Amino acid sequence: MTMVHTLTPAADLETDIDDVARLLTAGGERIPNADLDPWVRDVDAAALRALYRDMVILRRIDAEGMALQRQGQVGLWAPCQGQEATQIGSARALRDDDFAFPSYRETGVTYARGAGPEGYVRAWRGEAHSSYDPHEIGAAIPQIIIGAQTLHAVGYAMGIQRDGTDQVVATWFGDGATSQGDVSEALVFAASYGSPVVFVCTNNQYAISEPVGVQAQAPIAGRAPGFGIPSMRVDGNDVLAVYAAMRWALEHARSGKGPAFIEAVTYRMGPHTTSDDPTRYRDKDELERWRARDPLARVEAYLRTQGAFDEAFEAEVAAASDETAAAVRSTCLAMTTAPALSILDDVYAEPHAGLDEERTWFSAYLDGFADAGQEAGR
Repeated sequence: MTMVHTLTPAADLETDIDDVARLLTAGGERIPNADLDPWVRDVDAAALRALYRDMVILRRIDAEGMALQRQGQVGLWAPCQGQEATQIGSARALRDDDFAFPSYRETGVTYARGAGPEGYVRAWRGEAHSSYDPHEIGAAIPQIIIGAQTLHAVGYAMGIQRDGTDQVVATWFGDGATSQGDVSEALVFAASYGSPVVFVCTNNQYAISEPVGVQAQAPIAGRAPGFGIPSMRVDGNDVLAVYAAMRWALEHARSGKGPAFIEAVTYRMGPHTTSDDPTRYRDKDELERWRARDPLARVEAYLRTQGAFDEAFEAEVAAASDETAAAVRSTCLAMTTAPALSILDDVYAEPHAGLDEERTWFSAYLDGFADAGQEAGR
């Protein structure tokens, strides 16, 4: 299945969002789609309520992360407001034994895979190389090197092929990452070896301050067929459509047909990270256009038409999101700052002379900040 049939001029990539597959309109109206409908026939109101609940909790975690950074409790935060449907819809379609390779912005993937409260903040706080054990939740350490996780995912998928299981690997990356050689190399290897991997491109319209139209002269999903990989361009603010698309892609890969590619067209409502000022490169009108396409609002609107959204449900979801955010905050504030030298712990499985040399150098460097005879960072 390849759902990319047209080439859209670069200038129109942001505004021409009707050329995507969707099941829920921005106003919450359920519409038919022959390609997506078969994959969500078993998704009833209860299942959609669960997806909505996940998105609300994710948005609350994200807001808490932003607040913790502004208060100096974490060093950096990469917000995902506006992208909840893309993250939850894709991650919730995975099987427990599948494996995820997220980028640094996929807080929703981390949540869906079952991370605890520390799983969102420990690394951003600088206390460890990873906030969670990848083997426990089936998700690799979020990758901050742009696009590198796609190669990791393909390598893992090639290993799965040799193990003879029917697991699938999924990897997430932004529109900006598609300009990196790593992503193209990953697509080449995945296609050449028919590896069971699903590529999820989160097209949130900006690679930091660069709009997608600068680097993509046509829809990004149109690139995958050039590698021999079927693709789908879907409304990334429609959680039902993303869930359906991911189910299609996972089944394609799981049945031995090789990799699949999804471009989820969405929008980053906040800054690229907490060190960014998006008002310098985008205007308020653009922000408001996308605010009207809010992924949470459209699900709520649809559920209300189905009589599946009432005050009791709304209160339960709000309480759950507040409870989760409170757990994240209290866990973060209770963390003890690790000694500076601990950054060299657990880098290699076995110690070696090069690491010892670095430790000696770093220790001497820290001693240079000693105050009144006290060693800094120890």
